[in-house]
Amino acid sequence: MAAGIVNLIIMIPFLIFAIFLSKGKGAFLIAGYNTKSDSEKAKYDEVALCKFMGKIMYGICFSLFLWSLSEMLEKQFIFIIGLILFLSLVIFALVYVNTRNRFKKDVS
Repeated sequence: MAAGIVNLIIMIPFLIFAIFLSKGKGAFLIAGYNTKSDSEKAKYDEVALCKFMGKIMYGICFSLFLWSLSEMLEKQFIFIIGLILFLSLVIFALVYVNTRNRFKKDVS
């Protein structure tokens, strides 16, 4: 039961981060993007990148919620569903962001 409450507490900053990103703000919090030079950052659609990462963060929050629910109800299959969702989201995000220059601005 205590682990479920801890997961809910951990979920709160993730949810705040997701809300912040889904508004198109907070690019400085995205690892990799914040280390680029200003000239490199200018090549990217910052708002679209933030909104995408916000959606991924909502999914991660839901995974944390499922893990917490699994602890509280003592149902292992809910944890497994949350884990599959979490891993799927991370793999999808890595592939989606790193292929086809999806967030680069169209400079034509």
